[in-house]
Amino acid sequence: MEKSNCHYWLALKVVNRLAVHKKLFLVETFGLKELFFQPQEKLLSCGLSLKQCQQIQSPDWPKITQIIEQAQLCNCQILSFDDQNYPDLLKKIYDPPLVLFTQGEQSLLNKVQLAIVGSRSATITGIEFTKNIASDLAQHGVVITSGLALGIDAAAHVGALMHPASTIAVVATGLDTVYPSRHRQLAKKIIVEGGLIVSEFPPGTGARAGHFPRRNRLISGLSLGVLVVEAEIKSGSLITARCALEQNREVFAVPGSVNNPKRKGCHWLIKQGAKLIDDLADIIDELDLSTLSGLNEYNVKNIQQNSQQDLFLDPLLASVDYETTPVDIVVSRSKLSIEEVLTRLTILELKCLVSAVPGGYLRLK
Repeated sequence: MEKSNCHYWLALKVVNRLAVHKKLFLVETFGLKELFFQPQEKLLSCGLSLKQCQQIQSPDWPKITQIIEQAQLCNCQILSFDDQNYPDLLKKIYDPPLVLFTQGEQSLLNKVQLAIVGSRSATITGIEFTKNIASDLAQHGVVITSGLALGIDAAAHVGALMHPASTIAVVATGLDTVYPSRHRQLAKKIIVEGGLIVSEFPPGTGARAGHFPRRNRLISGLSLGVLVVEAEIKSGSLITARCALEQNREVFAVPGSVNNPKRKGCHWLIKQGAKLIDDLADIIDELDLSTLSGLNEYNVKNIQQNSQQDLFLDPLLASVDYETTPVDIVVSRSKLSIEEVLTRLTILELKCLVSAVPGGYLRLK
């Protein structure tokens, strides 16, 4: 059977202990298919080991064929480095994957993307903010890219899914597996709604700790910038932010309460020079997204005016934070009796302006 370019890219991908940039150099020097027919002396002269030469000269074609067949069984497309749909931005990172496995709408890969990442154990405030800003960005033509993880990642996908063909999930397993398993329905909805799921790992690859940092570099590499909503000092989200800086991408961070450990990572990023974000207009200005469909001066003004409408709401709202606020704190701040505070909080909750949560009340945006 005649072998396609995909066979050769996969064969090059599985060559052990050879950096991606060296593999691409070999392709550029000899040509993709021609590389596999080079004499050993030439390959050795390029700095390859004897074992690497043998892997190139005698690829494990049955293994390569098995990968392709497994991909077909899970409705997975294989996107090679030289394919026209391979994302241009990803080609510019230091170690782009030679092969991507995809399910869904591949054309999203070359659309304007913003990555949104954050804590797996996110707060209600963080979840709400993420859904809102992801939806607003998607409404105006920005594809939201994240990692299908619990917490902020899931909220980013859910918010973007309020609009069709608006989100990409980059995962750290083969596409025959959904991790975490509780996100099976979310993954299915992403595909049904015209989104895309991407992995550099072939089908049959399970979740392993070392795969997640590699996944993170793809999330940032596909995007113009990375927005970190909530993150602790030691977290995968800060790894993604570091990858973004190494790839010359913008980094944005959402500030919050100094008492919230899930905001400390964001505050640290802001101290290091990340752009402080509290609404959509900040991202539009920084990335110059105003030329995208729907992002015009009228819409930006509307975003700014919406935040000013709080001036006309119940004054008791000033006593309730966007972080959980105990009732006794609300009483102390408002100087009202506890009976009146509870009554008015109930009214505000019915108006969907606050939410009762364990430990008190939370102001909704």
